[in-house]
Amino acid sequence: MPAVVGGALGGGAAVLVTALLRRLSDAQPLDPWTVAGVVLVLGAVSAAATVVPARRAARVDPMLTLRAE
Repeated sequence: MPAVVGGALGGGAAVLVTALLRRLSDAQPLDPWTVAGVVLVLGAVSAAATVVPARRAARVDPMLTLRAE
């Protein structure tokens, strides 16, 4: 969920910054394919970063964890 929120906020910020740059210079219009590609790559990296801790947590016996506390 944080990755989705971050992607949405980042996309909105990219639109605002591009509009600002167009006013200040001759910046090209916002390319939707580039923005979508960046959001997809960052989403994939975010998903991959959650796999390692999730697999590690899945290997721990819940009863051992409860007894330790």
